[in-house]
Amino acid sequence: MSRNLLAEGFSDAVGFVGGALLGFWAGRLLGWNIFAAGYGNDSIGGIVLVGLGGGLGLQLARRWQAAQSSKEKTLDNESDKA
Repeated sequence: MSRNLLAEGFSDAVGFVGGALLGFWAGRLLGWNIFAAGYGNDSIGGIVLVGLGGGLGLQLARRWQAAQSSKEKTLDNESDKA
């Protein structure tokens, strides 16, 4: 079982950063600024959205990796039978 660790790490990074950016912009649309002075409700809400977005993006990237891996295994099994 060989894995391309560089591709896996890159995919994780893209998923996390992409999700965090989506969370950031969702917070901005709601008027929440994670860079506001102090830790008010708006700032905390924005930080939570960025964290949730990053986590969800990472999970989506890992599910995509798992789907690609299972697709490769299926193709390998089919070629072995032929």
